[in-house]
Amino acid sequence: MNIEVKVPQLPESVADATLIAWHHKAGETVRRDENLVDLETDKVVLEVPAPTDGVLLEIKKPDGATVTSGEVLAVLQPGKAADAKAESAAPVAKAPAPAPAPAPASAPAAAPPEAQVRPRVAAQAATDAEGPHRMGPAVRNLIEEHDIDPADIPGTGREGRITKTDVLDYLARHRETNLGLDSESPVAPAAAARTERRVAMTRLRARIAERLVEAQQTAAMLTTFNEVDMGEVMALRARYQEQFQSRYEIKLGFMSFFVRASIEALRRFPALNASVDGRDIIYHEYFDIGVAVSTDRGLLVPVLRDAQDMSFAEIEKTIRDFGARARSGEIGMEELTGGTFTITNGGIFGSLMSTPILNPPQCGILGMHKIQDRAVVVDGEIKIRPMMYLALTYDHRLVDGREAVQFLVHLKEQLEDPARLILQI
Repeated sequence: MNIEVKVPQLPESVADATLIAWHHKAGETVRRDENLVDLETDKVVLEVPAPTDGVLLEIKKPDGATVTSGEVLAVLQPGKAADAKAESAAPVAKAPAPAPAPAPASAPAAAPPEAQVRPRVAAQAATDAEGPHRMGPAVRNLIEEHDIDPADIPGTGREGRITKTDVLDYLARHRETNLGLDSESPVAPAAAARTERRVAMTRLRARIAERLVEAQQTAAMLTTFNEVDMGEVMALRARYQEQFQSRYEIKLGFMSFFVRASIEALRRFPALNASVDGRDIIYHEYFDIGVAVSTDRGLLVPVLRDAQDMSFAEIEKTIRDFGARARSGEIGMEELTGGTFTITNGGIFGSLMSTPILNPPQCGILGMHKIQDRAVVVDGEIKIRPMMYLALTYDHRLVDGREAVQFLVHLKEQLEDPARLILQI
């Protein structure tokens, strides 16, 4: 009996998904748990695996289609690949031949196509699921577009996965090599072509655009600034980095300090950890801190649940794991929803100052920036100190300017004297 491959149950907050690409054609054999098709939601890419071994008889939805939970994507004929293929070809074998002489038994017509299909599918399954060249759907599409052998690209992702950055670096090196071969016989550059490309906006980018506009239209956003001397935090990291890394097998970064300092500041100013629901204010008595992560598909904000109960090491490990899985497309929808306060770090890209936009329905977002040596006055003397600008964007409907300013002052005091984080003062 044939099996219908359906769209899996989408998360409650997701109405539909876009079918990005099929990885098999109708008539090809597939293996159980092998990825058949990629579905893109507002935040993540979902893979739909084959429920059993068999032959993909019919594809119901084309690339680019919008689908909802439970819709039929394809029809799969179950059974071992060879058996299913032979069964599907059986009616053709029984049809009367126009010539009286029977076809030679030693050369059945269905054998060559099957012999060609099965090794290719098996090789693809080994590459995607078990082999060393593991990659996400976006990376796979990029490799196919440029006709690259994945064996030539060293993967730097988790468990050796090939990332999009790995592919782009490979292409850049390849171009440089080709240009170097012709360096002795330069060719005059062709006139620049006035070309354009029109591509569909990804679901994630469209959702980001919607939420940014929503934040601008529904919240009374205002941003206040301050600066913090990072000297004490940097000295503490340098003093204990080796011991910390030896014990917890991860580096002590800056984000764990900011998460802990933000939580202590939010305890004092709970309005920044609240949200507006109509004419009601919801004060959250827990701290689910969203940490913005930049990926090839756009900005994602995975959430540290109950961050107030996490140690420095747990915060660093969780953020590292979030970043790796967000960039490889493996992060779950449940890890991207909720959150009571957000922290974003534009400093890793060199940003000196910016005004972050709220992540609705949250009422506050903290922007970190580049640490830069600047001349400042310390105890009446001009000194060079590692300074960082901080930006706090808040919803003025709920948070007063006094609270926002005092929040940043308290954050600054804790970071400039990290002992406060331990004593919670």
